[in-house]
Amino acid sequence: MTSKKATFGAGCFWGIEEAFRRLHGVVDTAAGFMGGTLANPTYPEVCTGRTGHVEVVEVTYDPALISYQDLLDFFWSIHDPTTPNRQGADIGTQYRSVIFYHSPEQEAAARASKQEIECSGRFRRPIVTAIEPAGTFWRAEEYHQRYLARRGGGRSGVL
Repeated sequence: MTSKKATFGAGCFWGIEEAFRRLHGVVDTAAGFMGGTLANPTYPEVCTGRTGHVEVVEVTYDPALISYQDLLDFFWSIHDPTTPNRQGADIGTQYRSVIFYHSPEQEAAARASKQEIECSGRFRRPIVTAIEPAGTFWRAEEYHQRYLARRGGGRSGVL
């Protein structure tokens, strides 16, 4: 099996990680941070909103079982891509909606998917989701990994 990576920011990483982890074809997930200026950031540092990082989920998937397009479709379904720097009660730049692409093919697919969503009429407000090149993924502290599953909260508000 040759696995691939996809990285998404869509609010608090606890619920997003749990949601992606349940998809058939997803091999692994990890909660972490991307897009900021500070090396090896901690959760308290990211929570200040001053590091520029986004709470993200790095998804490792088997493209023979699930396509990147399927991951994109799922991403659009589990959060509100029209709220800048906010998902539900979580407010701040670290909660912004973003797709970090790992290849030119992912970038093209993400841009096409965003345009399709924008033209679909599904959302009344403009889509604010950014599409950016993936940088360094900084894995969050271990207590954030599979947070909801370990606490018996397997159903997150994003599903």
